[in-house]
Amino acid sequence: MLYRFREAQAIQLGLVKPKERRPYLASDCNNLKDAEKWRQQIIREISRKVSKIQDAGLSDYQIRDLNDEINKLMREKGHWEDQIKKLGGPDYRRVGPKMLDYEGREVPGNRGYKYFGRAKDLPGVRELFEQEVPTPQKRTRSDLYKNVDADYYGYRDEEDGLLLEYEQEQE
Repeated sequence: MLYRFREAQAIQLGLVKPKERRPYLASDCNNLKDAEKWRQQIIREISRKVSKIQDAGLSDYQIRDLNDEINKLMREKGHWEDQIKKLGGPDYRRVGPKMLDYEGREVPGNRGYKYFGRAKDLPGVRELFEQEVPTPQKRTRSDLYKNVDADYYGYRDEEDGLLLEYEQEQE
């Protein structure tokens, strides 16, 4: 009780700045400096949780929960980056790092949920990283020419009469 009283007294005297809470919505912040500050705070939280997820003493459930929290913070960081760009600040999404797999290749479809640290080794997750991206079928020249006919070259444009009427109006 005494600690809270002394803290409130120090705030009133101007010795200590009051602790600010991060706004729930990034769009509520209209100051670029504050938006940058909140983004940095989120990055620090993500960094702490990513290093905590490496702890060998955590159970699979705790790892999943931490990974969920990190993904939630990543989404929130994206909202702050959008707000910073809207306020006239730099575009952090352009210069941001890419999500890479174990061999250093970019993970396909990494815009959604991501796995950090030991979460990549959870049962069912490793199979996601081992999946190959289906290669698109190469179309042969004969497949491309199947759709080419007189309509493609515009030889039958006059048959419906619309083009002829339009040309007569223009003349």
